[in-house]
Amino acid sequence: MKKSVYSLVLMDSVVDEVDRLALLRGTSRSNMINQILAEHLSCPTPEMRMRDIFGQLEKMLDQADIFQIQPQPSDAMMSIRSSLKYKYKPTIRYSVELFRKPSDCFGLLKVSFRTQSTQLVAQLERFFLHWAELEKQYLAGKFAKPIRYTLEDGRLTRTLMLPSDPSCCGNQTLGSAIYRYIRSFDQILKHYFSLLEDPGLALRQMEVEYQKELARNNLLI
Repeated sequence: MKKSVYSLVLMDSVVDEVDRLALLRGTSRSNMINQILAEHLSCPTPEMRMRDIFGQLEKMLDQADIFQIQPQPSDAMMSIRSSLKYKYKPTIRYSVELFRKPSDCFGLLKVSFRTQSTQLVAQLERFFLHWAELEKQYLAGKFAKPIRYTLEDGRLTRTLMLPSDPSCCGNQTLGSAIYRYIRSFDQILKHYFSLLEDPGLALRQMEVEYQKELARNNLLI
């Protein structure tokens, strides 16, 4: 959306309140004023789009008892926690970051763990690498551009892709799609770790479960 510079004369008390809201939402004064005016005049903004997507995601997360929503650092981010039943009792963190200007992808999903175990980190990276290989195999050609991945210090970062069908790109639909992807990823990850006594079986079963979730259209994002 195009932006221009304008001069406004405002009361100090109004500016103080705007600054307070801007600080709470992690944004600038000018962007906060833009959001307030846009909401009052019913003009869509990137912030409204992100709040709609996160609102739908939060609604679905509230219906599940395996996730905990963490304090949101900004309008563009949401953090979600899940626990893994493993001897080190690590916490899984899913961070969703939405872009103000979507293109072929509209955000990032980051998956990380709080653990000091080098053994666990190695197992996690093995899972992440195999997950990326499965997506490259089964999702080839599904999106305008390939999914992009980064694996660093035991954290997986993946682009969230816009579906090729425009009818599937609505805010509510995208919020639901993010939830289904995270839920499927979380379920498959936990199943994988429950089978680690037989690493070969864990990888084979991981692909079987991935195929099942893909058939339910839970991974197309």
